[in-house]
Amino acid sequence: MKKIILPILTVVIGLSSCDMLNLSPRDKLVPETYFRNEDDFKMFSNSFYDNLFEKSPFERQSDIFFQRGDITEELLGGTARQVPTKAGTSGWTWSQLRKINTMLGNMDQCDDPDVVKKYTGLAKFFRARFYFEKVKRFGDVPWYDRELGSTDADLYKPRDSRELVLTNMLEDIDEAIDALPFEQSTFRVNRWAALMLKAQFCLYEGSFRKYHSVAGEHDANYYFDLAAKAAEEVMNSGIYSLAPDYGELFRAEDANPREYILALKMDQTISCGHSATAKACMVTGGNYGFSKKFIDSFLMKDGSRFTDKEGWETMLFVDEVKDRDPRLGAIIRLPKHVRINANGSYFGPQIPLTSTGFHFDKFVMEPKYVIAERADMASNDIPVYRLGEAYLIYAEAKAELGTLTQDDVDISINKLRKRAGMPDLKLSGLTVDPYLISEKYGYRNLAALAPSNLAVLLEIRRERTIELCLEDSRRWDDIVRWKEGKCYEQPLTGMYFPGPGEYDLTGDGKPDICLYATSKAPGTDSKIAYIQIQEITIDGKNVPYSDGIVLSEGNHGYMDMFRLRTRSFDENRDYLYPIPTGDRYLNMNLTQNPGWNDGLDDYNPDNDE
Repeated sequence: MKKIILPILTVVIGLSSCDMLNLSPRDKLVPETYFRNEDDFKMFSNSFYDNLFEKSPFERQSDIFFQRGDITEELLGGTARQVPTKAGTSGWTWSQLRKINTMLGNMDQCDDPDVVKKYTGLAKFFRARFYFEKVKRFGDVPWYDRELGSTDADLYKPRDSRELVLTNMLEDIDEAIDALPFEQSTFRVNRWAALMLKAQFCLYEGSFRKYHSVAGEHDANYYFDLAAKAAEEVMNSGIYSLAPDYGELFRAEDANPREYILALKMDQTISCGHSATAKACMVTGGNYGFSKKFIDSFLMKDGSRFTDKEGWETMLFVDEVKDRDPRLGAIIRLPKHVRINANGSYFGPQIPLTSTGFHFDKFVMEPKYVIAERADMASNDIPVYRLGEAYLIYAEAKAELGTLTQDDVDISINKLRKRAGMPDLKLSGLTVDPYLISEKYGYRNLAALAPSNLAVLLEIRRERTIELCLEDSRRWDDIVRWKEGKCYEQPLTGMYFPGPGEYDLTGDGKPDICLYATSKAPGTDSKIAYIQIQEITIDGKNVPYSDGIVLSEGNHGYMDMFRLRTRSFDENRDYLYPIPTGDRYLNMNLTQNPGWNDGLDDYNPDNDE
């Protein structure tokens, strides 16, 4: 094993030219002449926004949203995930932390106490955010609160405990909350953004400690309580309110300053854009789609369960999306959807553009923004924190504490449902939805625990999954903190088709597509898209997938582009990522995460020749 690993590591270390903290040249600025005024701090901290926030959340694949071709390592399961070799890769990067600590270490260069307070708060916000991402990905990580030199012994320290890191994160975020401005500032971090970050990571930590049985100085309820209080403070600020239209909130070019607490500014005049619209409209956009599991979780518009309806599993598209939660029409293309652009008129979902038939529409700009259909040219602003999430955090934290009341539901979840045009959630008489605890579609860990408030926890999870879909890494984070990794073994399927033939996807009674299981299309009607069923035997030969459709049962069933892909989730390993081998070789005090074998635990550097 040593003879295989060490030559690779030699190449990796030689190419990486970095140590554990990605040390940057000191000649880029001279602290003695910099950090003198607000402009200096503002300019220096701009990179924090650019590098520590997700600019393309809609690309995050999960058990409810994925593309047609390659799927992420989480979806493939642990068997496809390997320990990376190169140092400073796979999220084990520290350059932004070094910059944050550099700024904090030079605050005494400024004589303006108000500027020092504000930017100390900002730096500590970003340090808490930085460590939130590290803890989610790796668990225990080294805590650094100062800029390190190349010979500093702390470069070789072991990982600090999760307890120490979370305690320091709380200290940082509380200082940020006290120091940052109260005023609304959609594209700059303020007090309310800091409260949202605190609510986020406290909800995450409370859930992780509860469902993963993690012990510490503080229990899960300690963090749930902090999460509820932080979210409630945002809710009661009087500054923010829900936008009237859920779909327009994400389509609009400019961030809604009432609901968006913090957003990333997209502007083509400064060459800053994203590809959400292109990915929904281009054949080469990845062909993303939502899973049937997700679509089936939407309630009927009257609040009843779709999955209680007779024959729900094999309903055709036009019938299954009829009279559902109106948010469904803001998230996917419904039968009556029309998009007219320079290339023509498009009605309903476009099967060739989606992996499942459930064609995504959230974050997709209107056709009048013609350029948005090109890669990296969409200019609608991306949300980081918004009021809707504060409502969801508050309700979930209260439910986990066992203190959720109808009044709590009315000031949180029911505001979101009212905005969508849905009836209120009532706690009295609420029953457990069998669909949400089923082995094939539901949350098996929660079902096994069977808490007394199982029904309400399931409904809150339903609301959260729908309301926040495609926003940042929320779904993966939720699966991890709830310890529901087995959701990633559930079917990645889409629309149901009973077999070859013509199908109406727009509800006008006329066929829009024709599926065929022959070597040639059965017709040439220009108004119909002819799509071959593939990965089946036709005329005695297997037809491999190219640009057709794959069904779960061969020539019938659900769209299932990954029918032949083996997926699994290792409960003892896959909730955390491995530390790159190159970084462990540089710092042998770093232990590897459970279940990941990189060969270094048996390596003795004294035996090198």
